[in-house]
Amino acid sequence: MISACVIGWPIAHSRSPLIHGYWLKQYAIDGSYTRRPVEPASLAAFIADLPQAGLAGCNVTLPHKEAVFGLVTRADESTERLGAVNTVFLRNGRTLGTNTDGEGFINSLRSSVPGFNIVNDRVVVLGAGGASLAVVNAVLEQGASEVVVANRTLEKAEQLRQRFGSKVLPLAWDKAGDQLTECSLLVNTTSLGMKGQPELAVDLSRLPVEAVVTDIVYTPLRTRFLSDAAARGNRAVDGLGMLLHQAVRGFSLWFGVTPQVTDELHDLVARDIDPDYKR
Repeated sequence: MISACVIGWPIAHSRSPLIHGYWLKQYAIDGSYTRRPVEPASLAAFIADLPQAGLAGCNVTLPHKEAVFGLVTRADESTERLGAVNTVFLRNGRTLGTNTDGEGFINSLRSSVPGFNIVNDRVVVLGAGGASLAVVNAVLEQGASEVVVANRTLEKAEQLRQRFGSKVLPLAWDKAGDQLTECSLLVNTTSLGMKGQPELAVDLSRLPVEAVVTDIVYTPLRTRFLSDAAARGNRAVDGLGMLLHQAVRGFSLWFGVTPQVTDELHDLVARDIDPDYKR
């Protein structure tokens, strides 16, 4: 039997076992996927012991993504740029780390928006925390000509420019609404709008109606930010798709099958988040 897990501190909230458990059953694979609470002081020992523990690898969630980066061999240049790992796997006696958040983000958009393309386009990203790194890297890899990063602490946005180059334009948070002209994609990477957090308030009046608006928040499934965007005619993509699509490559690396993100899986996880969910 092949075993994998997700690690974090805390970890009880993770929906990864629901996703991977669905795929294990769907593809009739003799495998398991569980939650493992790992406190920061035990992290290095856990990663070092992966081969002996009989695990094919693990997903990594808060607060361990940056720490694990320093404990594994980075599998690709994209992960090297990010400085964070969310997927660990074993190959030829080595413990490798990669990051699938960016591809999860892009593939969610492609799934929801036929013909999605941001080559030579302007993207506006709200927030400059850990979640924004994968998004900024991903849209630059997709050919965006300009990525405006608005953040309450301008210094953090400037750090993204230092990391990713001159196509990143740091911006004060209160100026975000002014920069939406000619924007093709607007992304919220903050926790604003999440259940228990204040709402995200951004003036969308200058945003082209053709622009796509997305939120990495998925509790609730549809934030007020997305509802406001949809009400004015923008295509709105929720954060659940990113969660589902970022899980695909890890499953493939551990279990040898590339799974599909289906409506059935989406609705299964959506109902776990909101029992009243209806497609």
